[in-house]
Amino acid sequence: MNTTPSSSLLSSASATARDRALVLGGGGSTGNAWLIGVIAGLYDAGVDITAPDLTVGTSAGSTAAAQIAGANPAELYAATLTAPPPRQIPPAPSGGRAPARPGANHLERLTSTIAVSADADDYRRRLSASALELDAASDGSWSDQWRTIVAARLPRQEWPDRRVILTAIDARTGDPVLFDRDSGVDLADAIAASCSSGLPLRIGDERYLDGGFRSNAENADLASGYARVLVLSPFGGRSLVPAGWGTHLAAQVDALRAAGSRVETIFPDAEAEHLFGPNAMDPTLRPAAARAGHAQAASLAPRIAAFWA
Repeated sequence: MNTTPSSSLLSSASATARDRALVLGGGGSTGNAWLIGVIAGLYDAGVDITAPDLTVGTSAGSTAAAQIAGANPAELYAATLTAPPPRQIPPAPSGGRAPARPGANHLERLTSTIAVSADADDYRRRLSASALELDAASDGSWSDQWRTIVAARLPRQEWPDRRVILTAIDARTGDPVLFDRDSGVDLADAIAASCSSGLPLRIGDERYLDGGFRSNAENADLASGYARVLVLSPFGGRSLVPAGWGTHLAAQVDALRAAGSRVETIFPDAEAEHLFGPNAMDPTLRPAAARAGHAQAASLAPRIAAFWA
């Protein structure tokens, strides 16, 4: 399997248009719904941001990146307004190992790992080692189950023709990985890896972790060199890691602007913040998150139109 190194993906962008970049951050189930709501709300207001020169998708944003490349925003928004039933977790097989469960003690594991890590690289290595231990203790069924769930959310199973980069982490090394249509990885696999939360997604002999562990939940630094960068962040740029590590969205935005990019960020309104964070994985809150994003976009449309046009 050929997963294209980060440097090769970034350098190959020099041969393409480098005007507008759309960055779609992670944020769980409600974050994906909010992203679709904002994009559909802008679309309804006459501002189409679905076909930039580059789309960067991380975790829930990786799903949104593929969705907007394969379906009309209005259709995606309508589908998001129907809350799915709560997902049923299958019981452990009798006498066998339990299936891996991404949500179990995940936040506690993150915070404890951050506390003993020296920097972002050390954090990724430690988190990867911990994740591989969880994977080894499981029955190995989670990856296939998760891939099936992810694939069912996609309007198309093929990589879009436009330039899309999806982020992940190599769980064996802790190194960042970037997937695109030339990486030799199926779209559903790449998205399942990017939004795998705290468990390794198995692709062949390889193991991958959530792209939100690369550089905060947005990875806006991957839009370096683009004239205009629009960042949609369901988590509002917040991060569990220390600001001194330099991976916060604010630091990435400062670096982009220092290099000459114009940058606009969109965060959920304060009234909708309860839909994210601890509640981000609650699928029953998706309609409320989508509506919040759609309503917010109406007031944002004039500013974004002037920036994006």
